[in-house]
Amino acid sequence: MDPLESAHIDCPYCGESLEITVDSSVGQHEYVEDCQVCCKPIQFRIRVSAEGTSSIDVRSEDD
Repeated sequence: MDPLESAHIDCPYCGESLEITVDSSVGQHEYVEDCQVCCKPIQFRIRVSAEGTSSIDVRSEDD
């Protein structure tokens, strides 16, 4: 099973749809990455279930 998977998220600032790659082998983690369109920092929270399914929560710095 490949731990890397593609996902689409919407930027919490500009609303643009972005494709990201999630590494489910890391388990639960958080990181900040700038939007590829508006360059504002997006906070990512990745959770991985016991079955290996990822869920992604994105937030602006103000949330």
